[in-house]
Amino acid sequence: MFSPVIGQNAKRAAVRKALDQHKVYITAQSFSAGQYSARVLVDGEAYWVDEFRLAQLRQGLTPAELELTPATDD
Repeated sequence: MFSPVIGQNAKRAAVRKALDQHKVYITAQSFSAGQYSARVLVDGEAYWVDEFRLAQLRQGLTPAELELTPATDD
């Protein structure tokens, strides 16, 4: 049986999970020789990532967990 309290708790848990995840902002994209790369901003730090790493960041993994190094500005 579904009660309003259980529903409200589930909604609050979903909001808490969304707020706890880091935001990933794409600041630049590059398509070269069939390869995609994106410059992303995560928690104030920029990184160059491929499509697979971008998907992992969006799923909630941190740059440290992916062993990413910050992008250098040329």
